[in-house]
Amino acid sequence: MADTPAPRSIESYGYQQELRRSLTFTDLLVYGLVFMVPIAPFGIFGGVFQGSGGMVALAYVLGMVAMMFTALSYAQMSRAFPMAGSVYTYAGRGIAAPVGFLSGWMILLDYVLVPGLLYLVAGVAMNSLVPSVPVWLWLVGFVLLNTVVNYLGIETTSRVNKAMLIGELVVLALFVVVGVIALASGKGRGFDFTPLYNAHTFSWSLVFGAVSIAVLSFLGFDGISTLSEENRDSTKAVGRSMVAALLLAGTLFIVQTWVASLLVPDPDALIRDGDPNGTAFYDAARTAAGSWLATLTAASTAVAWGFANSLVAQAATSRLLYAMARDRQLPAFLARIHPERRVPVNATLLTAAISLLLGLYMASRDDGITLLSTLVNFGALTTFLVLHVAVVVHYLIRRRSKDYWRHLIAPVLGFAILAYVVVNANIAAQRLGFVWLAVGAVVLAGLVATGRKPRLAVIEAESAVEPESAVEPESAVEPGSAVEPGSCTEPGSGTEPDPATGPESAVDAPTTREENP
Repeated sequence: MADTPAPRSIESYGYQQELRRSLTFTDLLVYGLVFMVPIAPFGIFGGVFQGSGGMVALAYVLGMVAMMFTALSYAQMSRAFPMAGSVYTYAGRGIAAPVGFLSGWMILLDYVLVPGLLYLVAGVAMNSLVPSVPVWLWLVGFVLLNTVVNYLGIETTSRVNKAMLIGELVVLALFVVVGVIALASGKGRGFDFTPLYNAHTFSWSLVFGAVSIAVLSFLGFDGISTLSEENRDSTKAVGRSMVAALLLAGTLFIVQTWVASLLVPDPDALIRDGDPNGTAFYDAARTAAGSWLATLTAASTAVAWGFANSLVAQAATSRLLYAMARDRQLPAFLARIHPERRVPVNATLLTAAISLLLGLYMASRDDGITLLSTLVNFGALTTFLVLHVAVVVHYLIRRRSKDYWRHLIAPVLGFAILAYVVVNANIAAQRLGFVWLAVGAVVLAGLVATGRKPRLAVIEAESAVEPESAVEPESAVEPGSAVEPGSCTEPGSGTEPDPATGPESAVDAPTTREENP
């Protein structure tokens, strides 16, 4: 079956194409790599080293395996529903609209808090290099710069992404080459396999506890799914770019942490005392080549986290807010698209404001970075669990798929691994995460009580589809095979529903439209 061009797919669900379709597979791949940050372990290396008993490479291997199953599930759902909104869209349309709302609410812990975390980490790093400039001023500067770039449009963001990715890869390659040469010349403790397995410190609970920290480096590949409505290639491009980004980034994470682990000046002390100042990786770089490499890696971390990564994080967050607002689950002003730039302008500005306020507040706390990190991880991992369930429900149960590997085995394995990681995660993160979920449940109850119960037209549309027409996995991608023209519409179909008539009114009157060839 031939690939279906994504630009036609969204019309099948009653939405109007508002975002500009200009991104290719390469753009999506670069976006995912920049979001994950190829040098992400630089900033959290010490924490993962301590948490894993020195087996940092093993923690990243397991993290990549866990995230690969998640990427496969993302790929399946992005082909079925090629729309912005990430897990909010996939859970809402794959399981039920209320589940989608709660999933979107939980992923907000990741998407909304991530930019603030990145700005804070970058501000702290830059302050360590230029102490005369306070953290808050660096933070404000990064927020303003990224907001301007995202406001200029997704093409500008894409061009900046490519330039930043090249710079990060150059720094990473330099560290790895210099580090290997240093090890070969007798620096560090020489080459061995202890970063992958150390019999003296190994235990599954220990390693998976470290995986819950290392996963932070992988978060970002899922952000590609928020750009589905700006993808101009086939619907498969989104899923393929997520898998490719994860494989490339995971390999880079494993290589750099392996080399850095062998260059740690005092491994026992790092395991015993931890890395309160966040300088463990830079200390390893100093062992390899002196202060110049330590300064270069620290500066690169600041720029990568504060500009490159937070730039795409802000873009992803604004698309999630836009998607939820378009379905009337958030205030309607967040669904406004700039008439010329074709970006969700209000959602972008709100994301910037939240990031600024959050970053400034957390900068005043001693545990600001740790608290934000644990909340981000918990929010992401719990929504990934729902994603795996959505694949099984949508394909295996609703569509009666016979592709048991992609639609049953892989999602179940991914769910099991992530569930174990969540169980071994930070207790404070679990408590705060469940409090956030409870707040979301209260908000959902309020929506239902006020007549704004989450409802998505595709659920009604799918009820008219014969199960046999969707047995093959690819069939969900074909817009024409899922919805007969004019069978339904929903909020976002081009005309704003009257707020006074309630959410159901937007799906009562059918509409017809011509599909462009």
